[in-house]
Amino acid sequence: MLGKRFWLLVLLVAPALAAADAIAWHTGDIDAAFAQAKREGKPLFLYWGAVWCPPCNQVKATIFPRRDFIERARFFVPVYLDGDAPDAQKIASRFKVSAYPTMILFRPDGTEITRLPGEVDGARYMQVLALGMNAGRPVKALLATAGKRPAALTANDWRLLAFYSWETDHQALVPKHELAPLLWRLAQASATKAPDAAARFTLKAASLAADAKDKDASGIDRRAALARIEQALGDAALARANFAELTYGAQDIVRTLTDANTPARAQLQRAWDRRLTAFTEDAALSRLDRIAAADTRVGLARLDARKGPLALALQTEVRGVVLSATRDATDRYERAAVVTAAADLLADADLLDESDALLQAELKRSATPYYLMLGLASNARKRGDGTAALNWYEQAYATSQGPATRLQWGAIYVRALIDLAPQDSARIERAVQSVLADIEPKPETFYERNRAALDRLGAKVAEWNKDGRHDAVLARLRAQLASLCAKLPAAAPEHATCEGIFAARGPAA
Repeated sequence: MLGKRFWLLVLLVAPALAAADAIAWHTGDIDAAFAQAKREGKPLFLYWGAVWCPPCNQVKATIFPRRDFIERARFFVPVYLDGDAPDAQKIASRFKVSAYPTMILFRPDGTEITRLPGEVDGARYMQVLALGMNAGRPVKALLATAGKRPAALTANDWRLLAFYSWETDHQALVPKHELAPLLWRLAQASATKAPDAAARFTLKAASLAADAKDKDASGIDRRAALARIEQALGDAALARANFAELTYGAQDIVRTLTDANTPARAQLQRAWDRRLTAFTEDAALSRLDRIAAADTRVGLARLDARKGPLALALQTEVRGVVLSATRDATDRYERAAVVTAAADLLADADLLDESDALLQAELKRSATPYYLMLGLASNARKRGDGTAALNWYEQAYATSQGPATRLQWGAIYVRALIDLAPQDSARIERAVQSVLADIEPKPETFYERNRAALDRLGAKVAEWNKDGRHDAVLARLRAQLASLCAKLPAAAPEHATCEGIFAARGPAA
């Protein structure tokens, strides 16, 4: 169970969640929160995030402060779980949450109703939240009915399914390899009753199908999907309702539905660019969304010509979007999200010096400068300046805060070292030793994002030593790890997880 120490941490690192937004975020342990929900007959709303996470800060800036969200929060038990809190990663494993942010709505009895999509705008978010709170059946039951008796679902049932956060599902409902064909079937079944839901299902299915080796065997009808998406692009209201999918999934969808260097692709790119341009000029969209639309324009322009120079006119438009967004973003949570997105946009548009200038100017005012330093490291890598990149990675790790965050940033630094300076075995060894020294020797450490970071670190070190050249270094690291693992209960599964960090394995991802 979570103790008072965790909730004191929450109040310190996320004051907007506790005071400024006037929401009574739960200050007891997680099981006590579910007990309260059951006792009061209220749903439970679980928010899982991190102080450095840009999408989390966007949610804090645009959704949680909304008056309608604050009012609705009186009718559920709101719980905030920070990824760096004690036991947080183990609790995350219990609910199958990993990506920040993940937001789940539960029934009073603890049954999961739905996962809410953090990438949609505030108005759409509130619609989906209302659908979840008024739902007669949870998404899992709706999905089962959709497979057997689709005609039994109402338009709102289809919308709740469509606006389920499939990105943060983590196979809680559907195995990943089955998701694209499933969403395509749902798109067909919902088209008559809920065309907005059908459009979202189609966009999601086409985006996921980009991973298929054979696009024609991906489980979707490419021609039919293309027709439906072209219709959405041409319909202002339908496009606006599916802003997130048309923006964040654009490149994958275009690759799925058209072939490179064909008239069909060029036509689709032109239609998409027109819609994205309209998005960047839509003052009703958030600043972050307008930046995202501009970044997608850059990505689509580069789809078949990744190494070519970007058009000067598009670079000029990018500068305008960045200037407007960063000048007007004054809320600290919104600014944290906007600046990192703007810096990424400038870098994607080959404006690396301007991206660096934005990030460096923000370092002093940022509550999480270590996140910005990763952007500076990335820009240095793009220039081919490995020394500068590693210095930024090292600074980012050194200044990072929170046990889960430090483990993640440390693993990032080690992997960068092995990529950029594989010959510097002394520096690599020191970095890995530092990461291991940071690990809290308790079972709760070895779950979810922590475990993923350790797996990636172990795989990268194994790859670095694939020829046995660094056996002596690895032997010393294994000895340090053994002393750490020895502090865990010998019979606990986490003990085996700990011991397996430097086990023989395949190449690192």
